[in-house]
Amino acid sequence: MRGPTRVGYLGLGSNVGDRAAHLRAAVAALREHGVEVEAISSLYVTEPIGEVLDQPDFLNAAIKVRTELEPEALLDLCKAIEVEQGRMLGGQRHGPRPLDVDLLLLGDLELETERLTLPHPQVTSRRFVLEPLVELDPKLTLPDGTRLAEGLAVLRKAQRVERAGSLA
Repeated sequence: MRGPTRVGYLGLGSNVGDRAAHLRAAVAALREHGVEVEAISSLYVTEPIGEVLDQPDFLNAAIKVRTELEPEALLDLCKAIEVEQGRMLGGQRHGPRPLDVDLLLLGDLELETERLTLPHPQVTSRRFVLEPLVELDPKLTLPDGTRLAEGLAVLRKAQRVERAGSLA
């Protein structure tokens, strides 16, 4: 399922096992499947948020990609990579996991299907997503023109996010 080449952004996260190795494996797997990884943010140690707070801290990053995959085909690839790294599908929502690969933005697409919403619905409310995205592109905007840096400024003190090196 190929279409026009689009620039997109993926969020990576892990809080089980060798977290950095899981993130590196995701980047390698994307490349092996023809997704061009143009840039990788720093790593960030982040506190759990959502429904399950009693779990280890996450290691998060964002990557800028270029792909011809259609949105749902890219989503399928992200989910397959999660499973390859040991994620159990159907597990506890927001629970511990070896790998999470979220499709955050894909070009200027605004899309809502049963399986996928673009931009990702929580992209502006999660500091662990915004911090690496704004690092990759300080002028990044949503398709509606919302500047992500402005959303990050609002969340700076709301959620713990600490820079922790790089994947290189």
